[in-house]
Amino acid sequence: MAIDLLSRPAAPAPNTAVFMPELVYFEPDALLYPKGEQILAWAKKQGLDIHMTTSHNQIRDLPGESELEKYRIAKRTLVVGIRKTLKFETSKPSAEYAIPIATGCMGHCHYCYLQTTMGAKPYIRVYVNMNDILHAAQGYIDERAPEITRFEAACTSDPVGLEHISGSLKQVIEFMGQQEYGRLRFVTKYHHVEPLLDAKHNKRTRFRFSVNADYVIRNFEPGTSKFHERIEAAGKVAKAGYPLGFIIAPIIWHEGWEDGYAALMEKLYQALPPEATEDLTFEMIQHRFTKTAKNIIAQRYPKTKLEMDEEKRKYKWGKYGRGKYVYPDEQATALREFITERIFDKFPQAKIEYFT
Repeated sequence: MAIDLLSRPAAPAPNTAVFMPELVYFEPDALLYPKGEQILAWAKKQGLDIHMTTSHNQIRDLPGESELEKYRIAKRTLVVGIRKTLKFETSKPSAEYAIPIATGCMGHCHYCYLQTTMGAKPYIRVYVNMNDILHAAQGYIDERAPEITRFEAACTSDPVGLEHISGSLKQVIEFMGQQEYGRLRFVTKYHHVEPLLDAKHNKRTRFRFSVNADYVIRNFEPGTSKFHERIEAAGKVAKAGYPLGFIIAPIIWHEGWEDGYAALMEKLYQALPPEATEDLTFEMIQHRFTKTAKNIIAQRYPKTKLEMDEEKRKYKWGKYGRGKYVYPDEQATALREFITERIFDKFPQAKIEYFT
């Protein structure tokens, strides 16, 4: 009997798996902390290749025949260490300070600014001395009280993608849940939110998801959760009582961009439960790049479709005498106005926090 393969329904695409490193390195002193012991036990249970290192900043023996291969292996390497620098960086416009619970990301987003800020150290680091980090955060809160101090937990990593290993994000959420003058914010491209749904957040953490037009996710965000997975997770987060937000970043000018961003807002409108719209924020960031980033991206993703033509851009000066290439004013205005109109059309009560 002949089988008609064409008439069969397509098998559903598998869900995006949680991050599983191939190599794990430990600083010896990290094993003096309960979190270090827990991660070691987890790594052994998973049968991972475990090594010791003198410092989480000094991983020099990664395998690989070429720089590109070394980079890809580094993105699958977890380093467990102690955060010694407890002076927090500023994190405008998202928050007052970045709270450093991890560094590095398992995603392969072509445009990511971590390409340059992490340079030759693209491996993923988690820190076990969370009490020290939270004590430092308390100092910043007390110093500014009674003003509210906001902390961004995703400046140098995607902590949701590491939560099944570290448990650190839930610690920070529950710490901030007890703070009268402290607030937490983070953004993710991952849908693995289950460990955080029962956290005692007291609505003092804003849980944000990075979303974009289909063209951008499809071409420039490998290694991250699919759009529908992120939105399903956003619904779970809203039902768990968290204030919800979306970051549309980077906004990319591409053929059919109007249709792409209109479709994005329509998908959000159709998928979100009512409670998700009660206290909803949006942040918008246009695509930008530096000359250094352009060179690194070309090396690491040689087939990328990411447009980085300096002749088509405007140079915007930044701090320390360095700048970046953004869209010319006319294009930036068109992007901002079009997406703003679509946001307020679908979510009239939402707040747009900034466009940059």
